[in-house]
Amino acid sequence: MTATGELDETYRPLHLDWPSCLNARDLGGMPIKGGGRIRTGALIRTDGHHKLTEQGVAAVRDYGVARIIDLRRQRELDREPSPFFGDPLYLHHPVQNPADPDHEWMTLAEIYIAMLDLRPDLYAAAVAAVADAPPGGVVVHCAGGKDRTGITVALSLAVAGVEPAVIAADYALTQARLAEEAAAHVAGIADPREREIVAGLVPTPPENMIKVLDHLTAKYGSVDGFLEAGGLTADQRSALRARLV
Repeated sequence: MTATGELDETYRPLHLDWPSCLNARDLGGMPIKGGGRIRTGALIRTDGHHKLTEQGVAAVRDYGVARIIDLRRQRELDREPSPFFGDPLYLHHPVQNPADPDHEWMTLAEIYIAMLDLRPDLYAAAVAAVADAPPGGVVVHCAGGKDRTGITVALSLAVAGVEPAVIAADYALTQARLAEEAAAHVAGIADPREREIVAGLVPTPPENMIKVLDHLTAKYGSVDGFLEAGGLTADQRSALRARLV
């Protein structure tokens, strides 16, 4: 990747063909600052699994997945259950409390920053769930695999040594993957004001993630500092790096 976060010839995103999963991506191959790459099969980001077909569920299992971390709220899980619920590999870990505001009047980058500042403990625990997983791949997902997943994956990759511009470029890939579904969702909203708000939250420009990572550095000293404030230990950070690189 270039300094601006654009993809170059040294890395190609590994999009996974998991039936009815639109935004499944293995983060293996992402370059690490100072040399090395994220290991293929170690960390996978996806959208929600509630739409997975039997073939999709089988594809997930066949990929060597040891843990699935579902970041959705309880009400989302109740409405659209995971086919893996109750399986030992499944972990439901919401990164929002039921009473947390939705911040819909903010820009997407501002929403991310507000979520992180409000719940550092929940995001640190989500990263710990990646670090502490049994041997095998870890899947992180929310509903669209865009916002909560994007943040959690960004934090994990930053700990592993991936540069902010590279993290931001991966985040930006989601927009194209969800474009058709997002357009249909926006078109189905009757209220013009609500439709305008939701449409504004669809794009995933890399600048969103750069602003988030810059904020964490300015306020907490680094991503590691933010996660430490949330309760992630030095041993867990080391375990995460060893797992991903």
